[in-house]
Amino acid sequence: MCASFFFNFCYVFLLVIFSPYLIFSAIFRGKYREGSSEKFWGHVPKCASLSGTSSRRVWIHAVSVGEVNLAASILREFERRHPDFEFVISSTSRTGLELARKKFAGKTVFYAPLDLSWAVKRAFSRLQPDFLVLVELEIWPNLLLEAERRGVPVFVMNGRLGEKSFRNYRRVRPIFARLMRTLAFVTAQDEAGAERFRLLGVPEDRVVNVGSIKYDGVQSDRGNEKTRKLAALWDIRDPDRIFLAGSTQDPEEAMALEVFRRLKPTHPELRLILVPRHAERFGEVGKMLEKEGADFQRRSELPEVSEVSNESRNEKPRKDILLVDTIGELGGWWGTSFAGFVGGSMGSRGGQNMLEPAAFGTAVSFGPNTWNFRDIVNALLASSAAVVVHDTDEMTDFVRKTLEDADFAQTLGRNAAALVASQQGALKKTLDFFDAGIEARF
Repeated sequence: MCASFFFNFCYVFLLVIFSPYLIFSAIFRGKYREGSSEKFWGHVPKCASLSGTSSRRVWIHAVSVGEVNLAASILREFERRHPDFEFVISSTSRTGLELARKKFAGKTVFYAPLDLSWAVKRAFSRLQPDFLVLVELEIWPNLLLEAERRGVPVFVMNGRLGEKSFRNYRRVRPIFARLMRTLAFVTAQDEAGAERFRLLGVPEDRVVNVGSIKYDGVQSDRGNEKTRKLAALWDIRDPDRIFLAGSTQDPEEAMALEVFRRLKPTHPELRLILVPRHAERFGEVGKMLEKEGADFQRRSELPEVSEVSNESRNEKPRKDILLVDTIGELGGWWGTSFAGFVGGSMGSRGGQNMLEPAAFGTAVSFGPNTWNFRDIVNALLASSAAVVVHDTDEMTDFVRKTLEDADFAQTLGRNAAALVASQQGALKKTLDFFDAGIEARF
């Protein structure tokens, strides 16, 4: 009780300090308004009690888009093994929730409560979960303490604990050691991460390095239905060479546009796809393209294939720049790419997941700031499966080489796809540990 009071006091104090910004963002940007009842008061969907000894309810929490995509892979294997289980899914961000609603249609999907004791308690009471699964990791004290109080085991799957986060948590280790001891088990992405969990207080026998589930959850077949549909939607033809800049942040879209402009005159087969990381930036990137005089299309304005005849499609002039202003399609678009740049890697974000283009055999590049995916980056670079670019000139040189040196591009892509295939299997190991845990408990 004292711990919950302390954390509540800290949260409310921070809310008061940042309230002018939060109110401004809610009024003028529409942020933070949706789901306020779920977030602040725990009014998540109410679930009926389950009957039967084999029936269980699993609450899966995925913070944002990347974790939601990962949760989809976990859930598929969960349902195959436990068809009698019920699954409810929460997310923290608006884009994460929108994607979750698409991926988990027919299931209970909701905003996760903020870590306020009254919201967390009400959420647990309404959901009545038997297990709580945290995808990758979010350490919320009241959530973990309430789960412990109710006897709900908490499983961290595909646990990721970077060096920066580890240093921050370690400064208050006495607090976090208490919280870490509440975890039933942690499957870590790598041994370095597993050791960090142990050093923060997770008991030795509850942490295991199984590798990254992200290797398992990626599509590698360019002929998959989603990619074929998107390729037809933008009328991508065999001679086209697609350069895709995905999960981008400012100024990476402008850099990719400059690369396209430099190379297009001598490489008419080149086309550019831009996929910003956050939905809030779709408008901003569109304005940048307009200001630069780029002749582009928005994904949201493309007519469906069934609405356009082949004859009229062939007659209509094609545009060579596409702004993907929709959620949840990046994986499919990567399957159309010949060369790619994975964003969030030129600034302070620490990179984004580069396994999707790698699995498709795309010639992959990214910037120098990729500490969030250090182990994956090291594996790609050690396998000669990716290239680091530091500025627009180097990005231009990379794309030019993929266009002019077929062996270079094919070798990069082949090495990347082979690496992904060799690392798969973490999902099975993760669910094996989960099954062993519930067998021991029930």
